[in-house]
Amino acid sequence: MNKYYTRACNFYYGTVSKKYIKKKKTFPLNGNKLISFDKIEIIHRKKIKIINIKDISKLPNKLKNKVNGDLKNIKKKKTFKRLNLTNTPILMGIVNLTPDSFSDGGKYNKKNLAKKHVNNLLSSGAKIIDIGGESTRPGAQDIHPSKEWDRIKFILNILKNKKSFVSLDTRKSFVMEKASKINIDLINDVSGLNYDPNTIKFLKKTKKPFVIHHMKGTPKNMQIKPSYKNVLLDIYDFFEKKLKYIRKKGIKHHNIILDPGIGFGKNLKHNITLLKNISIFHSLGLPIMLGLSRKRFIKEIAKENDSNDRIGGTVSACIQSHLQGIQILRVHDVNEINQAFKVFKVLQS
Repeated sequence: MNKYYTRACNFYYGTVSKKYIKKKKTFPLNGNKLISFDKIEIIHRKKIKIINIKDISKLPNKLKNKVNGDLKNIKKKKTFKRLNLTNTPILMGIVNLTPDSFSDGGKYNKKNLAKKHVNNLLSSGAKIIDIGGESTRPGAQDIHPSKEWDRIKFILNILKNKKSFVSLDTRKSFVMEKASKINIDLINDVSGLNYDPNTIKFLKKTKKPFVIHHMKGTPKNMQIKPSYKNVLLDIYDFFEKKLKYIRKKGIKHHNIILDPGIGFGKNLKHNITLLKNISIFHSLGLPIMLGLSRKRFIKEIAKENDSNDRIGGTVSACIQSHLQGIQILRVHDVNEINQAFKVFKVLQS
């Protein structure tokens, strides 16, 4: 049976976008009149066809119904509990309370440093604070749930008093249970809810919002020759199957974010393919998050122009993603990324 996928493309922005929507030349992306499109890619595993939206009516009935169903998800305004998705991108500030994270391991282990870092992220414009106590860098080893919890519990208590939107970066239901007694708004499990069989039970019981993250393999082995038949469509299928699975398990709410997992079981070619075509995931009808900050693919592209913080490459990748309608960006350098977007938006308007 042939399976087709729909990707919005050929985007327009700002006042031009508004004008074309009014003239019915384009469709808004995610209900946002500041970004719209007039073409779609109809993707099959063996071929890709690009058509103008005005030609959708000419498609064979079965394919036309499929495309129109996808377009309904692509065009609709996305919503999420306690997050305003009308003003994007939303920046998620990273707080790694680990000795061995790939970029900032050991920098914020002490309580005073962690507290200062959180305050800096919030004052710089982070709308979400993502707290993690276990490194999931390539080659990282698992740690005991109690040790992970001990690393993060103090900062969760601090954030409770600030009434911040708190994301918990963990694969372990033990840590989720402990944290839920303090204050968490989002579960960010990089294993795609696969690591701990009790995670689904926790999510069903608490009705907590969560991220479905794609990772091929585990942190220990994910970067050992990762391979796909088609990285873009394989990950799309993964999300589709996972959503069907969690619905079958009784999770009915729509406070779910999709993260294709840049750098998690992907080589340079995989990452570039995903980022160039990232708008395909809008047809799943949920907000999309990307973690691009300081990733290895930036070094692999920049080569001799690599740097410790890779801010230039991070900004480029973030803007490229924003231009395809990605709603949430997980970053280390919130102030610099916010600065880049403030300038970009004014110059673009």
